[in-house]
Amino acid sequence: MAAGGSRAVILAALVGNALITITKFVAASLSGSSAMLSEGIHSLVDTGNQGLLLYGIKRSKRPADEQHPFGYGTELYFWAFIVALLIFSIGAGVSIYEGIHKVLHPEPLGDVTINFVVLGLAAIFEAAAWWIAWKSFQSTRGKRSFYEAVRSSKDPTVMTVLFEDTAAMLGLFVAAAGIAGAKYLGILWLDGGASIVIGVILAGTAALLARETKSLLIGEAALPEVDEGIRNIVEAHPAITSINEIRTLHRGPEDVLLAISLDFEDNLPAGKVEDVIFNLEVAIKNEFPMVRRLFIEVQSSRHHHQILAAEKENKPLQGI
Repeated sequence: MAAGGSRAVILAALVGNALITITKFVAASLSGSSAMLSEGIHSLVDTGNQGLLLYGIKRSKRPADEQHPFGYGTELYFWAFIVALLIFSIGAGVSIYEGIHKVLHPEPLGDVTINFVVLGLAAIFEAAAWWIAWKSFQSTRGKRSFYEAVRSSKDPTVMTVLFEDTAAMLGLFVAAAGIAGAKYLGILWLDGGASIVIGVILAGTAALLARETKSLLIGEAALPEVDEGIRNIVEAHPAITSINEIRTLHRGPEDVLLAISLDFEDNLPAGKVEDVIFNLEVAIKNEFPMVRRLFIEVQSSRHHHQILAAEKENKPLQGI
């Protein structure tokens, strides 16, 4: 997904959550509802998170320099991981703490009419932001299942907003149920219980996001179709005898580092090899603009396998 698309998804969520946060805190102060207070904290954390994601996008676009020769693309993954930690530590932690306090010390609620008005408006805002994120997610999903698309996604911003908004809509339903039960059924601890459930939902969301962004931080390969397309381009060139190895590494949603080891025809002059390498680089980058850095190693298949065998057996390499 292009950075512009990701930014639009985040901005939509940011504006919606900022408006929702204010109304939830006002409703919580008027009614004394623990569930509504947890929802306000939830929306406040989400608003801050979207600000961090926008900051991460901006930082990741900085050009390469001597200290970071491959650029700053992975900084977006770092800030997405920080967002997951904030959801868990602040959103889930405070909600569960507040819920336990209200369960142990339940208090009658005041007028809850404003709570239901705010929850209804919040549901509309959250649904709109969720729909924008869902459409962006679907545009890159292809024929993969939902689970496969999440696991293979290279853009943590859309994934984070989608999961946050899903958790938010679940939280709104839980808050409404808890407030209604405490007010109209007289089961006062249900308000605090709803706050605990909201915290658990946030903790689960944070754990899932942390797992996915950690994988991106460590380094994920490009999608199989990208590897296959690169392989087809290289294999189609008559000067290439065989492909020893293709390795890709995502350093951002649209930033792939590519390294290829190729066995060329033995009798090719050096100048011809240079021309072939240049033409391959042009063809690959034209077909896959996300490949920002490309390195082609000229190496016989025999030597390549010797090196791999020595590395596997942890033996010293022997030159010719």
